[in-house]
Amino acid sequence: MLMNILVTINSNYIKPLKVMLKSLFLNNPEEKFIVYLLHSSLTTEELDELKQYIAGQGHELKVVTIDDNYFRDAPVLLHYSKEMYYRLLAFKFLPLELDRILYLDPDILVINPIRELYNQNMEGYLFAAAYHDLLTVREINKLRLKPYEIDAYYNSGVLLKNLELQRQTIDEQEIFEFVDRNKVKLLLPDQDIINALYAKQIKNLDEKLYNYDTRHYSYYKLTSNGLWDMDYVIRNTVILHFCGKKKPWLKGYSGWFHSLYKHYEKLAI
Repeated sequence: MLMNILVTINSNYIKPLKVMLKSLFLNNPEEKFIVYLLHSSLTTEELDELKQYIAGQGHELKVVTIDDNYFRDAPVLLHYSKEMYYRLLAFKFLPLELDRILYLDPDILVINPIRELYNQNMEGYLFAAAYHDLLTVREINKLRLKPYEIDAYYNSGVLLKNLELQRQTIDEQEIFEFVDRNKVKLLLPDQDIINALYAKQIKNLDEKLYNYDTRHYSYYKLTSNGLWDMDYVIRNTVILHFCGKKKPWLKGYSGWFHSLYKHYEKLAI
């Protein structure tokens, strides 16, 4: 089966991207992937290296270069550049014949088959995503994003995108105006935008299967009465997400799944 994967990176994330893709390819040996890379700053050498890396494993990279002037007039925030719009408005730059694509952050490991996620029924939904069901996260973001009504705060690191419906529905001007009006309160701009403007059109995914926050192993295990122990996670979880500022490829990291990440890192690099 052919699956479309979307990534948006700059040069700082080339190595983590390779690790993520290695885990995806290894644990989905029956699938064929086309990886669409949206960028505006990678060099020809970096792109050639990625193309060779992906082709060497039997898959294909398609590069979409966003003109540096495209979002010139779009509002940006202190530590977030105009590249934050690439993930939101990818439907504008991807081929019209694509009807769905799965966006994956580079700080992810895919440790089980992804087909069931990719084949979700998306009728009437712009996105499918998971939210991390911690009371503090949910309530703080509800208050922060008022007056926009959100029942949950979805994580944008794993997004199955209904491109056909997005082309009909999403207005980039509405996004720019939202950012302009809410600059003070936006912490994670692309994620905040998706939740504030489109929460009612997001299909909910099981976070423990499709966006497992590796910081919360003990919480998941406790709240499942011990079911989601390490054996169960390794056999059932599809996507491990290394959320937060501390990343497993950086010195000084220590977390439940650090050794597993290092295993894939060794295979990838």
